[in-house]
Amino acid sequence: MIHVIAHIEVKPGTRDAFLAEFQKIVEPVRAEAGCIEYGPTVPAATDIGAQHTDENLVTIVEKWESVPHLEAHLAAPHMEEYRPKVADYVVNTTLHVTDPA
Repeated sequence: MIHVIAHIEVKPGTRDAFLAEFQKIVEPVRAEAGCIEYGPTVPAATDIGAQHTDENLVTIVEKWESVPHLEAHLAAPHMEEYRPKVADYVVNTTLHVTDPA
């Protein structure tokens, strides 16, 4: 199993629009072979000083059975259709693919 944390920085004021479009792919992705967990998160309201609270950041939390499953996901038709729909909202994407320790 691998864990994937994707940080997506969106343009100011576009997070809700981005999330509305993102929600459309959640169920198709969860139905993909090898998908264990997949969903968007946003910063929670806390008083924890070390917390990063950028309102323009969406973090996608994913778990996949293997790297080949992740690679198939990235090339899936619904992902190819999704990317142009959010391109005007996205400033930067950072992907962290990790193994459980």
